[in-house]
Amino acid sequence: MHSPPRGVVFAIYYMALAAIAVPVNIVAIVILSRGRCGLSRCITRYLLSMAVTDLLVIITAVILNRIPGIFFPGSFLSITPVCSLSIAIINATRDSSVWLTVAFTFDRFVAICCHTLNTKYCTDKTATVVIGTVCALGCLSNIPWYFIHEPIVIIDKVPWYCRLKEISYTSPLWTAFDWLDNLLTPCLPFLLIILLNAVIVRHILAASRARSRLRAHSNGENQSDPEMECRRKSIVLLFAISGSFILLWMTYVAQFLFERFTNDYKINGFSDPKFIFRESANMFQLLSCCTNTFIYSVTQSKFREQLNKMIQYPLALIGKIVK
Repeated sequence: MHSPPRGVVFAIYYMALAAIAVPVNIVAIVILSRGRCGLSRCITRYLLSMAVTDLLVIITAVILNRIPGIFFPGSFLSITPVCSLSIAIINATRDSSVWLTVAFTFDRFVAICCHTLNTKYCTDKTATVVIGTVCALGCLSNIPWYFIHEPIVIIDKVPWYCRLKEISYTSPLWTAFDWLDNLLTPCLPFLLIILLNAVIVRHILAASRARSRLRAHSNGENQSDPEMECRRKSIVLLFAISGSFILLWMTYVAQFLFERFTNDYKINGFSDPKFIFRESANMFQLLSCCTNTFIYSVTQSKFREQLNKMIQYPLALIGKIVK
């Protein structure tokens, strides 16, 4: 992630994003952790972990990076060791968030399309192991980002700001790492989510036609199917989360491919179209960290019930105090 931009539009956007994303993710964490949303423990584990990593992305990338860079340039967060650590943590939380979305999609793929593996894989224990592994790999794989930066200027023996070392442009090893890092996040997750959802849709359509024919012969055409109704909620939730991810990361993937294939990385100020393209990609990518709670509210009735209770409780408490 490049240095923070300047300008009123960016300042308003990132302030609004932080003001919305932090509370909505905290609300999602509280509601999901109570386990009263009518979802399996396995699904709840994934959604809870996604909410936590999304919150961490907002804290590290927006509150501790974008906003200080806009409003407080030259703060202690700009000291080179702090700046390097911040970049590594931002990438680690981002990668964990993205791959947890992939893990959730794969879990639903197994549950819907692989009945022989369903009982063994789609469990609370497996979900915990997968989440821990994804987060651990996300942290380990981004350690090199701490060591690839150097100070732009040294004032009174204090190194300030971060820029990539010259070796990152000349070393085949670092070039390979940069390509691998970008292919693993977000290009491969982007393709995997599209592929898995396509297979799930194909399987659902085939299964629906088969069950409709079977029930038409046995019970009549207008009979309801309790099993399909039960699975519908988790399927709608999956498609909503996957669709949101694809739409909001599409610009980021396009920007990555554009830069790599044109080999044009030079930016001439904040008005440069290439900078606007790159920053727009980052803005959409960060926006994806606050959409899941709204998706839960729209698609899950029991989540809405718990949300209403959370909203009503402090209002009722205030009403009692006033009386």
